[in-house]
Amino acid sequence: VSERLLEGCVAEFQRRGGEPDCLDVVWVPGAFEIPQAARSLAQTGRYDAIVTLGAVIRGGTPHFDYVCNGVTEGVREVIRDEGIAVAFGVLTTDDLEQALARAGGAEGNKGEEAALVAIEMARLPRMVLNPPAGDA
Repeated sequence: VSERLLEGCVAEFQRRGGEPDCLDVVWVPGAFEIPQAARSLAQTGRYDAIVTLGAVIRGGTPHFDYVCNGVTEGVREVIRDEGIAVAFGVLTTDDLEQALARAGGAEGNKGEEAALVAIEMARLPRMVLNPPAGDA
């Protein structure tokens, strides 16, 4: 699922004119580790945006809820603390079928959507500081 999300993200980035050499991919052992990786990348100052991708699929225990809450809150804290565009492309689904549907299946590819969010949010500060002529 994560590989499919990544493929969609990279393809959309390239469709929008991004150069593959401008992308770094960092893999983590699980979704819970995504915020730590995002923070580490943000703190380098080398990136205009970070895209977080992954999937948490419900199991038979409350572990799903803890992981979903942890990754969501962790990424939100990175956005708040680091001042960098961070796109949230972590799926939280009830089963593998739902995850696959959102990773290039019947419901599109959330990796593509996350790439668009990252691009738009990375542009936002420049647009606010330097609006096009005639805009108020």
